[in-house]
Amino acid sequence: MSPDTPREASKGSATYGAKDIQVLEGLDPVRKRPGMYIGSTGLAGLHHLIWEVVDNSVDEAMAGFCTRIAVTLLADGGCRVDDNGRGIPVDPYPSGPHKGKSAAEVVLTVLHAGGKFGGAGYKVSGGLHGVGVSVVNALSERLVVEVDKNGSRHVQEFAKGGTPQGKLAVVGETPKRGRFPRQSGTSVTFWPDPTIFVAEGTEFVARTVLDRLQTVAFLNRGLEIVFRDERPDKEQEVTYQYKGGLVDFVRHLNSSKEALFSKVCSFEDFDDDGQTLDIAMQWNTGYYEGIHGYANNISTIEGGMHVEGFRSALTTVVNKYARTKGLLKEKDDNLLGEDIREGITAIVAVKLREPQFEGQTKAKLGNVPMRSFVQKSTNERLAEWLEENPTEANKVVKKAQAAAQARVAAKNARNAIRRKTALTGAGMPDKLRDCTSNNPGESELFIVEGDSAGGSALNARDPRTQALLPIRGKILNVERSRLDKMLKNNEIQALITAIGGGVGDEFDVAKARYHKVIALCDADVDGSHIRTLLLTFFFRQMRPLVEAGFVYIAQPPLYSILVGKEKVYLKDDAAKARFQAEHPNNKNAFGRLKGLGEMDWEELKVTTMDVATRTLLQVTLEEAALADEITSVLMGDDVDSRKQFITTNARDVRNLDF
Repeated sequence: MSPDTPREASKGSATYGAKDIQVLEGLDPVRKRPGMYIGSTGLAGLHHLIWEVVDNSVDEAMAGFCTRIAVTLLADGGCRVDDNGRGIPVDPYPSGPHKGKSAAEVVLTVLHAGGKFGGAGYKVSGGLHGVGVSVVNALSERLVVEVDKNGSRHVQEFAKGGTPQGKLAVVGETPKRGRFPRQSGTSVTFWPDPTIFVAEGTEFVARTVLDRLQTVAFLNRGLEIVFRDERPDKEQEVTYQYKGGLVDFVRHLNSSKEALFSKVCSFEDFDDDGQTLDIAMQWNTGYYEGIHGYANNISTIEGGMHVEGFRSALTTVVNKYARTKGLLKEKDDNLLGEDIREGITAIVAVKLREPQFEGQTKAKLGNVPMRSFVQKSTNERLAEWLEENPTEANKVVKKAQAAAQARVAAKNARNAIRRKTALTGAGMPDKLRDCTSNNPGESELFIVEGDSAGGSALNARDPRTQALLPIRGKILNVERSRLDKMLKNNEIQALITAIGGGVGDEFDVAKARYHKVIALCDADVDGSHIRTLLLTFFFRQMRPLVEAGFVYIAQPPLYSILVGKEKVYLKDDAAKARFQAEHPNNKNAFGRLKGLGEMDWEELKVTTMDVATRTLLQVTLEEAALADEITSVLMGDDVDSRKQFITTNARDVRNLDF
């Protein structure tokens, strides 16, 4: 074996000793492995910097000391977060290696330093890992903190990577006037480091920030949150403040749907252990459940004990009510939880002192006592509401009964499909061109629009790892259909069979036959519509596939142009404009690539399917409530809501992100 082979090149030194041990001091670990702290160095990670600072201000609000938060995107690319809370402590740190430094400097330069690990500073908080604002400092080109406390303004500046530029200093009295007057509070202004965020740059997306801030305002009743965008051609100011809290949140999420009734059921409760809950719910005429859990303002996308307790109580209470009122006869089976939850929009928000989150992403609440607390409270309070609102209660039961009938019909349709498959000996759909690999981790399924594109893709693919499933026309809009109707649709049947793992509540992502399911559609209006229909299907009927990161969108280019003898492909109009600016002397014409079927297979391979040269866009799911809302707006019956959404968000579109 020659010394430059990969195996030899990857070997370590035989004299491995103390000299090879590297100690990363201060904030160096964050800059060395930023993804460990903010998830990624793409747009999601960039915006995570804002969330970390905002979360500190929200913790002040939950503690009862902050009534207003302002987030400003500055004209020079920075971001400022102001609050009128107590202000970060400015007195000298009392002991240890940081003795003598201001507490503010310690919080900004030391990982795992903060006021949320015990003591009387915070009873509940979201930022329990204690690395938040120090991580922002580490990944910024520059950061300035201003603390108003005891009538004085204290300022400290940090250079690239969080290096202090002098000590925290008093620069004058707390200003009593201006756009954001306050007696006390904190301002953190930071400029993200472009050498860290190289993938997608450091330009914040206003819509992303607005969506997050609106959710925070819903979850913290009465808290005023102001967003300002001071960037050229993007100037705007938006204020969120909701006196109704979660009731307003539920009405907002249901605004693009048809509510089953106008009332919103809501209640609050607390116990002696410092646990509190705030729950609001309303049913709509749709077919999907939207139960969204939050713990200390953190979105628990995967649910957890609070959501389990709510679901269990919901099933028990509605069945008991239906039996008591004679809506369910003695011979009738109980309604299943999924029947009762059809069309529900509910927010289950809890606060507790020592939350235990499963996983680094805090996606699931693990505190077992919270389940019984939520279950007991919901049993009592929901039962009271149903008794006091018999008209609405009857509608809930009747809708659940209709859902149960549809569930039985869907089960029969599933069984019919299975029997048909077993009797005919059929396996995969006839039009599926499968790959030879049996390893899902390396296998890809391209869902191809049209037969002509399928022909090119067949030649362009790697038959060992890349499978093709051509679909004809626009698949069924599953937002407006129950599962029993979907299962009668040939294209939907083909998708379900090819991907594997089942569908709906039965879907098991562990049984998926491909770990990349790629929508390969034309870059025109019809292609966009088909792509949206596919994503709606995956979100509503195979959501774990999206949550696992297995759903992708292919990015075929819109343009090509010759540079010398080499053909260069350009993804979109923005890429075309950049090319023109960078190559002003190139007089060759741009041949617009209108459709996949118009590309020869060599073009399709190099631009869209070859793993070495293609670009794929991964579909992510960060906020379940927001994804639910967007899907309902884009694919539901409310035309005005859809038009307003598209008009409002058109200028911010860079990626498609659930």
